[in-house]
Amino acid sequence: MASKKRLIVGISGATGIIYGVRLLQLLRQTDVESHLVVSRAGDMTRSHEVALDAQQLRELADVSYPIGDVGAAISSGSFRTLGMVVIPCSVRTLAEIATGVTSSLLTRAADVVLKERRRLVLMVREAPLNLIHLRNMVSVTEAGGIIFPPVPAFYTMPSSVDELVTATAARVLDLFDIEVDELQRWGEDIDMHSKKRCGNQRVDPR
Repeated sequence: MASKKRLIVGISGATGIIYGVRLLQLLRQTDVESHLVVSRAGDMTRSHEVALDAQQLRELADVSYPIGDVGAAISSGSFRTLGMVVIPCSVRTLAEIATGVTSSLLTRAADVVLKERRRLVLMVREAPLNLIHLRNMVSVTEAGGIIFPPVPAFYTMPSSVDELVTATAARVLDLFDIEVDELQRWGEDIDMHSKKRCGNQRVDPR
């Protein structure tokens, strides 16, 4: 029997929870089952940044887990998943994953994904970065993870912040080979030879 396609979604306390919300919304259009875990700091950020209460956020996922439930399914390598994305990922969460310190279900699940050689994507949201942050990013990368800062793409000519958020979340899903209609591809959906997109205007590089 074919196993279900599952993706673990972690939301930690960095600003930018809208990225996690949008990714969960996009996943609902696919056949991938979402498994959500939100840190306590993530819930604090949610209360400041989006018009969703804790229950409404968790209802966006197929399955959700309490942050302290270290015996949950996603804490075991025998529970098959495509991997995990932490979106957004705070530098504290980054540090725990980089050092193998698993103080919660979120970081335990990430550690399991790494040990099982599955895909781990961390949308680290911090600026400016100090040397400790950078070294932790290197450690995660050396362990097989992917650091994916929320860097917007302007070649799609977005008309709103919402479009930028959606494009970024869709690009993250693309790393797991999860197709969503909202992702515009250069050379396919976007005509790289067209001058009309820029209105034939020259841009002063200064």
